[in-house]
Amino acid sequence: MNFIKNIFWNSEEKRLRMICRLIGQILIMLLLTLTFQFLFSLFNILVRTLSSQQTTSFVAGISNAINSPLLTMASLLGSGLLLTISIWLAGRLLDRRRFIDFGFHFNQRWWIDFGFGLSLGATLMALIFLFELAAGWISINGTFVTHNPETPFLSAIIIPLIIFLAVGFYEELFSRGYHLTNLAEGLSGKIINPRTAILLATLLSSTVFAFLHASNPHASLASTLNIGLAGIFLAAGYILTGQLAIPIALHISWNFFQGNVFGFPVSGGDFRSATFIQVNQSGPDLWTGGLFGPEAGLLGTGAMILGIIIILIWIRKRHGPIALHLPLADPPSVFTQKTDNRSQL
Repeated sequence: MNFIKNIFWNSEEKRLRMICRLIGQILIMLLLTLTFQFLFSLFNILVRTLSSQQTTSFVAGISNAINSPLLTMASLLGSGLLLTISIWLAGRLLDRRRFIDFGFHFNQRWWIDFGFGLSLGATLMALIFLFELAAGWISINGTFVTHNPETPFLSAIIIPLIIFLAVGFYEELFSRGYHLTNLAEGLSGKIINPRTAILLATLLSSTVFAFLHASNPHASLASTLNIGLAGIFLAAGYILTGQLAIPIALHISWNFFQGNVFGFPVSGGDFRSATFIQVNQSGPDLWTGGLFGPEAGLLGTGAMILGIIIILIWIRKRHGPIALHLPLADPPSVFTQKTDNRSQL
């Protein structure tokens, strides 16, 4: 009986083991999502019923909002909020960890790293754009273009900007902040040391990250492998600093500049309701990624490898010797006591 209990329960830390915590967070997320969908469905039915019985401007306005493109943004923001709440609850109930310990110890250094991440994502995507332009693989068809010509550009660009701000935050919180941290903790022990545990956790969380994007439109083996590399690329700043400043900012600017500044597809999706530059792409898919976007091409691969190198240089300059942040592999009670313990590579 004790043997079975020990499989699921860590008596020393007095909390569930890693696999159970990961499953528990998903179950909490599913419960919140189902509850939200049920309430939203009731609201949708109510509005449609009222709109069929009367034509007041108020009801009509709500009905139009439900069927407008804003619903996509609202749905995505709602999903991100539910995911954030689920991780907060899982942290409190399952991990016994404060939310800020998932990479949100805000201070001057955090925000400087955030600014660096924004700049890096924009710069790398600009390099991809300039390379394709110089190779003759893209042509510029227009600037400050909106999908609906009647919509002002500034209004149209706000929606994808908000979407990518949300995606950058909650995907990094989920994949790096929660998954990678729990994997590192669970793998670290008598057989696997903390340094190896963090590296294995990075590979495993990046594999899950790739799998979650494998069903995206126009996905392929090449895109899935590259998204796995993107997971390592995004994780680099986290495993070296213990903070999500660089990964979140990098994720935001990489996506926004990819889709809405330079007009490329983003992970197979089309978020180009407004683009600063509208392009026509004709280069080889092997290099450009085709309809999936640069993340499925060799240019994306090269940009991510270059990005990892630049992150290492930045960490060396701003934080000292390049080293893994070993407290990522510690349980919460130890995590808060070893904020500067890093293992040099």
